[in-house]
Amino acid sequence: MGEIDILIVEDELLIAKGLARKLKKLGYQVMDIVSSGEEAIHYSITHKPNLILMDIVLEGEIDGIEAAEKINEFQSIPIIYLTAYADDSTLVRAEDTNYYGYLLKPCKERELYATIKMAIKKWEEDQILRQSLAIAKAKNEEKARYLSLTSHDLRNPLTTIQVSAEMLKDYGDKLSEEKKQKHLEWIKSSVKNINTLLEDILTLNQADAGKITFEPKLVNVVELSESIVHDFEAIATAQHQITLRTTDPKIILSCDFKLLYHILGNLLSNAIKYSPDGGSITLDISLTSTEVTFVVEDQGIGFPPDYQSKLFNQFERASNVGSIKGTGLGLSIVKYAVECHGGTISLSSEEGVGTKAIVSLPCLPPVPVN
Repeated sequence: MGEIDILIVEDELLIAKGLARKLKKLGYQVMDIVSSGEEAIHYSITHKPNLILMDIVLEGEIDGIEAAEKINEFQSIPIIYLTAYADDSTLVRAEDTNYYGYLLKPCKERELYATIKMAIKKWEEDQILRQSLAIAKAKNEEKARYLSLTSHDLRNPLTTIQVSAEMLKDYGDKLSEEKKQKHLEWIKSSVKNINTLLEDILTLNQADAGKITFEPKLVNVVELSESIVHDFEAIATAQHQITLRTTDPKIILSCDFKLLYHILGNLLSNAIKYSPDGGSITLDISLTSTEVTFVVEDQGIGFPPDYQSKLFNQFERASNVGSIKGTGLGLSIVKYAVECHGGTISLSSEEGVGTKAIVSLPCLPPVPVN
């Protein structure tokens, strides 16, 4: 905290002015002097002092302790109580409020200085603690949201598996081969959806826990991309045409093989998934002296402009996805993996036209082998 602005709440003017002189001598800025609890509350709202010296016994309908309680309801300001006497009942009432010090009048400079210093230090420590608690609360709420959404996303494919398995068990001899194959395909697709969701959740949990290590090694990214394209051609339809283009048939990059697979795999998976009517999907790889750039482009449904700011939020999906299955986790995993490489990612899209994702990874020097 820089310059400390102090509000004095004291109904005895001579005492208040004497206190103000001592504060100025000690290097503090006195914002104002008010004489009632009501004035203290109003002043705190309108001027937000850094610290309040609050006399307990005040003129008006409320005393200093009640005023402090009201102030603490809407903002956090360190308050030091002032009193000419310290009876037990007053101390008990004061202790039930969030105060930062207690001074007997008349205040000595040394005691005033020490009490203010300790109050400010304790208040700053409390702010750090409150911030940490708020972050922890937000994380717990986010985890609860994960569990709720994950349970929902798991329930649908599990229900499909259960229904199809029961149909095959109870009516298998009465179903046509085409119907049997349909149920088997539903089971296979549901198992794949469950595996994808669990893998995404595991990856994000490892990332949050700092358990994913960045282990770069020399990788021929063209060969890796060819392998990934081959893997995803198996889940694409006959209406999809996946094309790999590169400026060089052999591009060697120092990168984390597994994380790069996550990056390209998720982007290609999205390109296929959100192009339900098929179309061209391209993966372009280019090399400069400083970076390797991967561009995945499709002719799918795209996403609306209001989704741009939510692209990398976990469990967020665009409003136009309809019945297309997805977890809303893929792009957050991609962003994490890109940042591990010190790279950048950007997406541009137009509804009904398609989406372009651009990932640029720096050409890191190879890691020496011990």
